[in-house]
Amino acid sequence: MAQLKFGVGQPHKRVEDASLLTGGGRYVADAAAASDAWVGLVVRSPYAHARFAFADLEIARALPGVRLILTADDLADYGDMPMAAAITIVGEDKLWVPGHPMLAGGTARHVGDPIAYIVADTLSAARDAAEALEIDWDALPAVADLGVAAEDGAPLVYAERPGNIAFTSEFGDAAASEAAFATARHVVRLRLVNNRIVTNYMETRGVLAEVEESGRIRLTLGSQGSHLLRNAIADKVLKWDREQLRVITPDVGGGFGTKMFPFCEYPLTALAARMLNHAVAWIGERNEHFQGDSQGRDNITDVALALDADGRFLGLEVDTLANMGAYLSYYGPFVPWGGASMLPGLYKIGAFHARVRGVYSNSAPVDAYRGAGRPEAAYVIERIVDAAARQIGIPPEELRRCNFISPDEMPYRTKTGRLYDSGEFNGHMTRALELADHAGFAARAAKSRAVGKLRGFGFASYIEACGGGGAEPAFLTLGVDGRVTVKIGSQSSGQGHQTAYAQLVANELQLPLADVRVLQGDTDDLANGSGTGGSRSIPIGGAAVAGAARRMAEALKELGADALETDPADLEFLDGALAVAGTDRRLSLAELANLPSATADHLNATDAFAASEATYPNGTHACEVEIDPDTGSVELVEYVVVDDFGMTLNPLLLAGQVHGGIAQGVGQALLERTVYDEDGQLITASFMDYAMPRAADLPDIRFETRNVPCRTNPLGVKGAGEAGAIGSCPAVMNAVVDALWRSHGIGHLDMPATPLAVFDAIRAVRRSA
Repeated sequence: MAQLKFGVGQPHKRVEDASLLTGGGRYVADAAAASDAWVGLVVRSPYAHARFAFADLEIARALPGVRLILTADDLADYGDMPMAAAITIVGEDKLWVPGHPMLAGGTARHVGDPIAYIVADTLSAARDAAEALEIDWDALPAVADLGVAAEDGAPLVYAERPGNIAFTSEFGDAAASEAAFATARHVVRLRLVNNRIVTNYMETRGVLAEVEESGRIRLTLGSQGSHLLRNAIADKVLKWDREQLRVITPDVGGGFGTKMFPFCEYPLTALAARMLNHAVAWIGERNEHFQGDSQGRDNITDVALALDADGRFLGLEVDTLANMGAYLSYYGPFVPWGGASMLPGLYKIGAFHARVRGVYSNSAPVDAYRGAGRPEAAYVIERIVDAAARQIGIPPEELRRCNFISPDEMPYRTKTGRLYDSGEFNGHMTRALELADHAGFAARAAKSRAVGKLRGFGFASYIEACGGGGAEPAFLTLGVDGRVTVKIGSQSSGQGHQTAYAQLVANELQLPLADVRVLQGDTDDLANGSGTGGSRSIPIGGAAVAGAARRMAEALKELGADALETDPADLEFLDGALAVAGTDRRLSLAELANLPSATADHLNATDAFAASEATYPNGTHACEVEIDPDTGSVELVEYVVVDDFGMTLNPLLLAGQVHGGIAQGVGQALLERTVYDEDGQLITASFMDYAMPRAADLPDIRFETRNVPCRTNPLGVKGAGEAGAIGSCPAVMNAVVDALWRSHGIGHLDMPATPLAVFDAIRAVRRSA
C-alpha cells in the first residue's frame, strides 16, 4: 500500500481546530443559552463542618421567579453519589464507605458541600432565593490538613470512624523488606508531601436537562464519557431505567480526569427538569469549581530505600497517607491504592513493602487528576533515588543505570505484580542526558554563579501503567457520499480524537481525513462506551477503530472485486478509491457505496478491543533551573524529554499532549497548592489566590521519542495522555534541590518550590551558619 500523506505516523494538524478557533465550538453553556431553560443554583455550606437546619423555606419559595427548592428531605427516594473504586484491602482495616448524598442533610462536611438546589427563572432570582433561606448553623470542630487529620485526637469527620481512616491496605512482603533493610550498607529516608491541587480546566462543569416529548430526560453536559455518566446517574442515583435518560456530550473544554465522574448537580438538574416538566440548566462558576469539584494529589509519604555497598537496591519501604476529603469520590480510593503498584518504578528492587492509608478530612473530595496515582508514585521513587545518590556519593545517572530493569529481562514482573512487556530504560535516560548536554552543565553553572544565580540540573526516569481496561467497541459506516463515519464511546476533551481516529481509518482506506467523521458523546448513537481516562483512547479505542477499518477494507475489496472483475488480492486503496493495482481501473468509495450489490455487511464494520494487560509508557525528563538566592525565585531555563510511547500515531498531537502534561507538572512543582486554614476554610478559592502556570513560566521543550512497541495491543502503542505530568514533578524538584544542595547543602524541599519556600530554606541555612 502506498504511504498516505495523512496516515499513521504523519504530523497532521488537528482537523478540529478550525471550528474551535473561529468560535464554532459548542459547549454546555452554549446549549443552555440557546434553550429556554430555567436556572439551577446550588447552595453550598460556608462551614467546613457544621450541623444545620432550614428554619424556613417558604419565604424563599414564595419569591418571584422561584420554581423549585430541593433539600435532602426531598431526596429520600433516591440514591447517594456512587463510589466505584474496586480495591482489594489486605488486612483488617477494610474500606469504610459513608453515604455521599446529593445534598447534605443535617451535617455539612466541607466548605462548598451542597445543601440545597434552587431553580428560578433567572440567575438573579435564584440568588435572591439563596439569600432568603433561613438556616441555623452549629459549627463543629473541623480538620482539613491531612497530617493533622491522621493524628490521635483529631476532630472526627465521622463519629462512626475513629481516627478518620477510610482504609488501610498493604502491599508486598513486610518480612522480606525488614530483612533487606537489616543487611543494607546504606539506608536513605525522606518524608515527601505531594501538594493538593485543583484541576482547573478552562471550561467549568455544567449541565442542561431537557424534557423530550416522550418524557425522557436529555442531559447535555461536559464529560469524559456519556455512557459512564448515564449509567451512574440512572442506575445508582436516580434509580431510573437507562432508557429514561439520554446523555449528550458536546465540545469539552478540558477534563483531566475530573469530568469523568458524576457530580450531584447532574442528577439534581435532571430531577428538577422532570419535576417541573421544563428545561433546567446549571452552569458552574469558578469559585464553585474550587470549592466543590474533586481535587488532586494530597499525599504524605515516608519512604526508605535500602542499598548495598555497590548501590544496588535491596529494599523499598513506603508509608503513604492519602487525603480522601470529606467523602469518597467516584475513583478516590483507587488513586493511592492503584498508584502504589507503580512505586518500584523502572528498577529491580530486592524486597518491597508499602502501606497506604486513606484519610477523611473536612475538605473537598480527592479523585483522579491527570495520572491518578502514577505521578505520586513516580515522585516518591525518583526523589528517593536522587537523595540516595547524594547520600552515598554516586552520580544519579549511574545509580539508576545499575538498577534499571534491562530489555533482556522483559517481560518483567515487579514486586507489586505489574508485568512490564517492553522498554529500554537506560537508552532513553542516556539520550535525554545527551540532549540536555549534561556534560556541559558545570560550565553553565559557573556562568550562573558569576551573576549571583544558583543553577541546578535534575532529571527523572518514569514508568506508568495506563491504556488498559475493558473492551471499547468501534463502529464504522461508509455512506453513499463516500465518507466514513466512526462511532465510538471514548470522548475527546481536547486531545484531538477526530484527527487521531481519522488517521487510523485513512491509513487503511487511503482517503482524506476530511472524509472521516467521528461521532462521540451521545448515548443514542451507541449502546455502551467506556469513555476516556487512563490514556486508553488510542491503545484501546484506537485499536478497535483500526480493526474495524481493516474489516471494512476487506469487505469493500470483496464488493469491488465483482464490479471490477478481478481478484480481491489484486485491489488496493489509493487516493480515496479502490483500484486494480497497476491499472487505471478504479471505483471511488462513493461509487462502491452506491453499487446495487452493496449490502450492510459491505458498508458497515465493527470491532472491539480489550487489553489483557496495561501499557507501560516510560521515559526521562531532564531540566535546568536558575534560582535567585536573594528572592527565592525559580526560573525553569531548559527542558528536554525522551519518551517511549511504543508507536507514534501523530507527532504533533503527541507533542501537544506531552507539553500540556509538563505544564501541569511544572505548575504543581513550582506554583500550585490548595490551602485550607486550621478551621477548614478554603484560602485559595480563586485565581487571585491560586497560582497557575503561564506560557512565560515554561522554556522551549525539546521532545523526542525512542519507541519500543508494546506487546499488549495490535498497534504497539502505549498511552500518552498523562505521561507529561508524571515525569515532570520529580525532574523539576530534583533540579531545584540540586541547585540548593550545591550551594547551601539543602537536601530536601517539598512542592511547590515557591519563592517564599526557597527563600526560607536558604535563610534558615544562613542563620544557622
